Amino acid sequence: MYLRFMKKTRTEVSLYEPLGTDKEGNEITLMDILGTDPEVVTEKVAANLEQQRLLNNMGKLNRREKRVLEMRLGLSQEGVKTQREIARMLGISRSYVSRIEKRALDKLLKELGLQGCS
Repeated sequence: MYLRFMKKTRTEVSLYEPLGTDKEGNEITLMDILGTDPEVVTEKVAANLEQQRLLNNMGKLNRREKRVLEMRLGLSQEGVKTQREIARMLGISRSYVSRIEKRALDKLLKELGLQGCS
C-alpha cells in the first residue's frame, strides 16, 4: 500500500521544496521563482484542482444533465446560457431545465462528498 502511495506522490512537487541556492547561499524555492504572493498561488492551484475534480465527476451525469450544466455554467464554447435559452434549444420547458439542473447538481454534490453543504 505504501509503495502505491509513494508512486503517486513521486510526480508531485512542493512549492516550498528547495530547488537550489542563490549567490548568497540562501535556499530558492519554486514559490520564490514564481514571484507571486504565496496565498495567490495556493488559491489558484486549489481552484484548478477543484475544477478538475468537478470535470472528472461530470462524466457520471447522463448526457442531458451534463449538457444543461455545461450551458448553465459556461463550460462549453457557447458561454453561459439562461434556463430559458436552454429550454428553447432543447425544446423543453424552462421548469424542466430547472429540474434537470437541480438533479445534476445534487448528483455532483454527492459525488464530491459535499452533500450537506448546499
